[in-house]
Amino acid sequence: MDNLLKGAAYLFKGFRLMNQQGIRRFAYLPMAINIALFSVAIWLGYSQFDGWLNSLMPTWLPDWLLNAVMWLIMPIFTALVSIIVFFSFSIIANFLASPFNGPLAEAVEKKLTGQAPPSLSLQQIIKDTPSVLWNELKKIKYFLLWIVPLFIFSWIPVVNIAAPVFWFVFSGWMLSLQYHDYPMGNHQMKFPEQREKLKTQRTLTLGFGLATLAVTMIPVVNFIVIPAAVAGATALYLEKIKA
Repeated sequence: MDNLLKGAAYLFKGFRLMNQQGIRRFAYLPMAINIALFSVAIWLGYSQFDGWLNSLMPTWLPDWLLNAVMWLIMPIFTALVSIIVFFSFSIIANFLASPFNGPLAEAVEKKLTGQAPPSLSLQQIIKDTPSVLWNELKKIKYFLLWIVPLFIFSWIPVVNIAAPVFWFVFSGWMLSLQYHDYPMGNHQMKFPEQREKLKTQRTLTLGFGLATLAVTMIPVVNFIVIPAAVAGATALYLEKIKA
């Protein structure tokens, strides 16, 4: 629990870092992208919620029993929809903001250590492009290997009561992997190596990811979470994981 809380604290350190001189100019554009996408996510979840819930309800149940069932599953379904919708939009937001997140992580590293990560020449970037794309495919494969069985598990009656807990933990771990990709990628670390490195401080990184997911679901605050999470992940990597 202590490590979970210490990991979570790095997200709030990221909020402080993102507004410092030399960093803020890299943080504001990803923040604008996040504002636009989460506005759409909130609208989509609100407008479609009743339809999604009603589609799960068996029509042959009597009204009194149907109302009782809806009362029981409403909190579970609300939590599940919130996690899936916000996590999905977090992936999209991070994808669109990714060209700016690498420089943001670099600016944070320079602020904290006085040195920027090694830069690559244009020729080297072009040469490494196939391996970078392959690295992204590995991340997608890893994500699908977990999300497909979790999605199936979420629709199995009775046992799906525990689904929100599994989704929450999985989403926190994936967000931690996603945001650490920027500082670790600046040091030319590929996804399998990143994953193994983060596992050495699993509870710290999970605490960071869970805090990020929780903040992502707070209205208004979720609009500024991407640059804060990139900055926080960079600090966590440099101070606790890199050595």
